[in-house]
Amino acid sequence: MFQPMPLPHFLLMLLVVILAAALTIVVAVHAAVPLAALGLAALIGAALMRLFERVE
Repeated sequence: MFQPMPLPHFLLMLLVVILAAALTIVVAVHAAVPLAALGLAALIGAALMRLFERVE
């Protein structure tokens, strides 16, 4: 049976995801990538993940 994730692990995972997102934005801005292009790439990636998830 599944056990709930301990709160410190959850908070650490949340912090790591937020820091990774911030680092991605900082690197993209430093490389002069438009934020619109970064957002479009994220949407396309999410759509592809959704499509591949549904294939059985």
